[in-house]
Amino acid sequence: IYDIAKEVLKVYPDLLKMSQEKAISICRDFAFNMILKEIKEDLERFRVIYDSWYSEKSLYEKGKIDKVLSILKEKGLIYEKEGALWFKATAFGDEKDRVIIRSNGEYTYFASDIAYHYEKFNERKFDLCINIWGIDHHGYVPRIKGVLKGLGIDPERLKIILIQMVNLIEKGKLKSMSTRKGEFVTLKELMDDVGVDAIRFIFLSRSLEAGLDFDVELAKKQSQENPVYYVQYAHARICSVFKKAKEKGIEKIENTKINWALLSGKEEIELMKLLEEFPSVVEASALYFAPYKITYYLLDLAKNFHEFYTNYRILGEDENLTHTRLALCLACKNVFKNGLELLGVSAPEKM
Repeated sequence: IYDIAKEVLKVYPDLLKMSQEKAISICRDFAFNMILKEIKEDLERFRVIYDSWYSEKSLYEKGKIDKVLSILKEKGLIYEKEGALWFKATAFGDEKDRVIIRSNGEYTYFASDIAYHYEKFNERKFDLCINIWGIDHHGYVPRIKGVLKGLGIDPERLKIILIQMVNLIEKGKLKSMSTRKGEFVTLKELMDDVGVDAIRFIFLSRSLEAGLDFDVELAKKQSQENPVYYVQYAHARICSVFKKAKEKGIEKIENTKINWALLSGKEEIELMKLLEEFPSVVEASALYFAPYKITYYLLDLAKNFHEFYTNYRILGEDENLTHTRLALCLACKNVFKNGLELLGVSAPEKM
């Protein structure tokens, strides 16, 4: 708040001489734009890009809320009680009816949520909407699904994903955080500390239903204990193999010299079997909204590749065997790169 106030005074040095109403309006708009700009910059750095940013305020300005409330009123799904306007949420399985407009005339968040979802389905013609909410909002699910049903929209077209909270571990201890006390770690601070790749990979290494303990020290380690390093190192290792192959005069893999029957070792066969699974892993990850399936798969592939690399000589005397093992390495390299790209994680060529 102090930082924003300093910036406002730089732009509006006469702010304190203005009327209270005008000054508050200027401060509100300035703070909104400044904070939103920082959020967008942080998300872009985190490789999260939104195609559209939607203003809740526009729902009021364009009359979207009044429009949807009139529809609910026509359907007999809202009523007045104690000076407030209520939605008959109990008719759709909720534990109690919900307030849309308070007795003092203020609209609740529920009012704008109703209008926003109605506009998405009925005006912007979404087939499926996916909402990602914190687990503490689980009680909100029945009312939003109920109001969609009341509006004649199939509730199954709204997929609500509830995610668990993240615990931050520093030096083996749980970091205490409280937004009320102003004690918290921002995404920007975490990116500065451990890097984007580590955060994305580790965040995506758990199912949505499972909690996550984010170990800051582990995320910074350059060893096989660090999952993202372990996978990225496998990709970099393969790039190193091809660099050495060029130094030995092998500019490219010759298909006529590939003979898959030459790969009969346990690790080689396991690696080929794993590579064949990749398309089905990606498909399952998409169908079940479970990117962690790709993370688990890449860790398993990295483990098998490192074992293969340790136990077999890739650039050997047998020309056909060399080209065949290089072909296997190339397949692994492509899968590592594609898998990491799907997770929004880089695939470095050297580490």
